[in-house]
Amino acid sequence: MNVSDKIRFMRQLKGWSQEEMAEKLEMSPNGYANIERGETDVRLSRLEQIAEIFGTNLTELMSFGERSILYYCGDNNTITNLQTLNAQPETLVMELQKHQILLQHKDKEIQYLNEIISLLKKSGAPEQVP
Repeated sequence: MNVSDKIRFMRQLKGWSQEEMAEKLEMSPNGYANIERGETDVRLSRLEQIAEIFGTNLTELMSFGERSILYYCGDNNTITNLQTLNAQPETLVMELQKHQILLQHKDKEIQYLNEIISLLKKSGAPEQVP
């Protein structure tokens, strides 16, 4: 997930429009949309400002959506996620919301692919396996 995707995803988690986010950043909606589309290089100071608006820090924003590192703790029967050791409740809620949205997207994609398969079967077209 690249930086622009992370920013868009975090904004969507908050339920904000691009216009609302642009207003919070005191920039034009088109300028903000360019950030989300990855069409502009974002200065470090702007990334810090975006992270602050999301109520996080730059490190968390940059690592958002990345795979976590797991390690064994104690009697080797407990797996602890490094990112959740000192996580605030708000961070955990956001992480849960993020995973719920990802599951919704996965379910929609599966439904869409099943519809395509059904249409292909009805049309008599041979299925192609990637």
